[in-house]
Amino acid sequence: QVQLVESGGGLVQAGGSLTLSCAASGRTFDTYAMGWFRRAPGKEREFVATITWRGGITYYADSVKGRFTIARDGAKNTLYLQMNSLRPEDTAVYSCAARYTIGLYNQGDEYHYWGQGTQVTVSS
Repeated sequence: QVQLVESGGGLVQAGGSLTLSCAASGRTFDTYAMGWFRRAPGKEREFVATITWRGGITYYADSVKGRFTIARDGAKNTLYLQMNSLRPEDTAVYSCAARYTIGLYNQGDEYHYWGQGTQVTVSS
């Protein structure tokens, strides 16, 4: 059974940085696609970024391109989201997700496994 556990959320001022982590276990993730999504209060879940575990090919939402970086560490089985130049509108619960086929996927219903989420709050 795949388990995903996020950490690293918190409160940060606008312009600041945070790095989220997602510890993955239960499988060999070499053929998986991984993603980050977020849900702000009163809004729909929003795609943030995705990466292929093998090869590290990435794809970002326009709203975060140039500010956020998705990465993975195969040795640690951990997915990361480095967030720079944070804005109040980045405030949301951030969740990592895994899909057991390789590729780039930006729709939440394409993913098979989800973490519980971690809160990121950006103050102005």
